[in-house]
Amino acid sequence: MLISVERLTELVETTLRQGTGNADGAAKVARHLVEANLMGHDSHGVGVSPLYMESVKAGELHPDANAEIVQEKGPFLQVDGNQGFGQVVARQAMEMAIEKAKQSHIAVLSLRNCFHIGRIGAWGTMAAEAGFISIHYVNVLSPNSLVAPFGGREPRFTTNPYCTAIPATDRHPMFLLDMATSTIAQGKTRVAYNKGVEVPENSLIDHEGNPTNDPAVMFEEPKGALRTMGQHKGFGMALICDILGGSFSGGGAYLPDRVVESRVVNNMLAILIDPDVFGGADEFFGDIDNYTDWVKSSPPAPGVDAVMFPGEPERKSRADREANGIPVDDNTWDQLLASARDVGVTEEQIARIISA
Repeated sequence: MLISVERLTELVETTLRQGTGNADGAAKVARHLVEANLMGHDSHGVGVSPLYMESVKAGELHPDANAEIVQEKGPFLQVDGNQGFGQVVARQAMEMAIEKAKQSHIAVLSLRNCFHIGRIGAWGTMAAEAGFISIHYVNVLSPNSLVAPFGGREPRFTTNPYCTAIPATDRHPMFLLDMATSTIAQGKTRVAYNKGVEVPENSLIDHEGNPTNDPAVMFEEPKGALRTMGQHKGFGMALICDILGGSFSGGGAYLPDRVVESRVVNNMLAILIDPDVFGGADEFFGDIDNYTDWVKSSPPAPGVDAVMFPGEPERKSRADREANGIPVDDNTWDQLLASARDVGVTEEQIARIISA
């Protein structure tokens, strides 16, 4: 089905507010999740909100928690998210880091113990819109490891995303690279599983280590695993994200004794850099413009309209979905409605929201 941005946001916000009693947090989380859908990243969109409600009931997500400074040393900042809504505590921590960067031309944020912080590109965008280059290494502590190491057949860590954002220039929009270090994100296997479709080639292995396109291996026994992108190269990046995002923050790299049911915790290392620290911002951005023009001048391959820079597919998706609505598959829609009913949203409320 297709549903408008406004209606989908209201449904998720109402569910979160009813289930937590935190109206401000519910609004922020709902906007963040719907924005992920707008960008075409349904894996990080509203489909995860039922998990949030389950985690609140299990006592693993603390909806009223705020980010707390653990240590400050000049431009360095260590922050604990206290298992609060990731979309709330990560924003609070990034606001602190941006203020540090304004003072010192650089900030190094080590953030730990946040419940799922959602699409990492949102935090890169936040820094870039404030005028800073930002680099993000993130690890994930979830109930089960999901990604097999290169050369292995059993999972040992999760999708450990990486992101870099560079502010927009006079001629070109923001550069935003936001990616899982697995071939696809786990959320994309959930979307494929709910739709009953296959995942792309070389994304998954079954429990014996054989390649498969069937997303069921991530949800039904015997379970398989995601593969790292680029084989050994993605494997190396995944390890770096676990070590710099997890171990350095004090939140820890993925180990079985650090995870429990109903908890998805993110830890993040974010580095913010002032592009004008050496007084060369005009030259820097001018060079980016010329480089972008040169790269994008490559004639498109057969079946491709044009070379696109990181961030362009998301902007195209946003324009389309704002105009035409956000697609939600039947299984995800049923899960959203079940979650709403479970926290006490009435049929009348649901009907009003959907029909508005």
